[in-house]
Amino acid sequence: MKKLIKITWALILIIPMLIVINGCKKFLDRKPLTATLGDLHQGTLEAQSLGLYNTLRSYAGFSTLPWLDFNSIRDDDAQKGSSTTDGAEINAEFETFQYTKDDWATNTYWNDHYYMINLTNREIYFADSLKVTDDASLRNVGEAYFFRAYSFFELVKAYGEVPKIDFYYTRSADGIRPKSPVDSIYALIDRDLAKAVQYLPLSWAVGGVNTYPGRLTRGAANTLWAQTHMYRAGVAGIGVGTPATHYQAALQLCNAVINSGQYSLTPKFTDIWKDGLNGNGKNGPESIFEMQANIGKDGTNYNGVQWGTCQNVRQGGASNDWNLGWGWNTPTQKLETDWDNTDPRKRMTILYSGQSDGGPDQGGYGATLPPYNPGTSLDQPYWNKKVYSDPEMRKFTGEIGPSGGADWINHRILRYADVILMKAECANELGDGATAEAMLELVRARARGSAAVLPHIAFTSQAQMRTAIKNERRWEFAMEGYRFHDLVRWGDATSALSSLGYTNRCRYYPIPQKIIDLSGGILKQNPEW
Repeated sequence: MKKLIKITWALILIIPMLIVINGCKKFLDRKPLTATLGDLHQGTLEAQSLGLYNTLRSYAGFSTLPWLDFNSIRDDDAQKGSSTTDGAEINAEFETFQYTKDDWATNTYWNDHYYMINLTNREIYFADSLKVTDDASLRNVGEAYFFRAYSFFELVKAYGEVPKIDFYYTRSADGIRPKSPVDSIYALIDRDLAKAVQYLPLSWAVGGVNTYPGRLTRGAANTLWAQTHMYRAGVAGIGVGTPATHYQAALQLCNAVINSGQYSLTPKFTDIWKDGLNGNGKNGPESIFEMQANIGKDGTNYNGVQWGTCQNVRQGGASNDWNLGWGWNTPTQKLETDWDNTDPRKRMTILYSGQSDGGPDQGGYGATLPPYNPGTSLDQPYWNKKVYSDPEMRKFTGEIGPSGGADWINHRILRYADVILMKAECANELGDGATAEAMLELVRARARGSAAVLPHIAFTSQAQMRTAIKNERRWEFAMEGYRFHDLVRWGDATSALSSLGYTNRCRYYPIPQKIIDLSGGILKQNPEW
């Protein structure tokens, strides 16, 4: 059964700390809200920064089902998966856009992001109180600014106007705030990412060795910042400035990442997703930021993440060898039908029941999946191959059998291919068709490899290149959680998703009703809901 992570409700805006016990988040006894900074035993800035990464890994709103619901399952290429009764409410909420104001997954998404924001505010306040100036401490502060910007960006995309809590407080009343305009949230994101770029290192390498794989860098801050400008450029009325100013800003940020010389496309598309003993794609040359997950032999030294587990193959009619996870976030028939069979990435992204996994050339391991049995509730015809677990790693970690999982798989949050395609899109919208063509070709060339497929697309018009870039983003990032927000920012969501029940108001989710109630009515519901 799916390991649902439930929340015991309280108003996250006014609670300074959550404690994780046995995988469940509960509000427990805490110090009085009037406690001084010294009373909180906050430890060093380094410890606080490492706590932010742990929150990213362990809280469901960032790492498992709620994140997938908001970012992947709402598009036309991904669906919930699993059985019809497992998380049945998700079908209506996220696949047919019958949004609800009170559900565990939607409430968790809000709560977890504000919990992260609260932690970052504490660290920034702590650093300010110490008046730190040394490089190590400023790097920690840069991490806090990044995570605050990251959390607010996810919130503003999901809900539109949200409370701007950019300060540390100890009195509960101080944490109750009304929604702030979207422009104000983006202004905070801009300020935070400017600080992150200023303080974060170019890399964590010492003597050519990455001493802290997965820690944030200047490239991560610039990439996230570019994403925020892309979103503002495409969505009418979002943020201050014209689309051209946002495309220009995003282009400059992409160029900063490219010119840093820290990243490159992996030679083979399949290499990105290898998280096992036989070939490891973790933190590779294309990785800009990824959520770290590690497990030792037989489950020792467990620092796992349920990102891979919640999406892996789960066939109810098969032997225990194919109970690899919870079976969520599976490809739709539409994705399979729309995708040209000549694109090698198709077989590297979609895993087919009843067929060979394609072997190493297609990101597989030489196994044949059990057949699809429509009458068996857990079976799906297709699975997300980007989280397909290595059988040798299953044996090594002991995550095998009826309670199998894949908790060692990293979540690739930011990767270099996105920078390349954002630059292509910016260049095209700013009238530089040659650069757009060149950037598009970089991604297509990697995808085609040595095969005579995916022909070079020459620029003939801005509209033609715009369509080509949109298609390329769909295939390159299929099942990764990009498409829904791409459709929204392009203004294409209604045409692409209306058959599923989408209307324009569905671009934003309603604010959890329990949060509104607990705020005493100070926080107002989204006007369209």
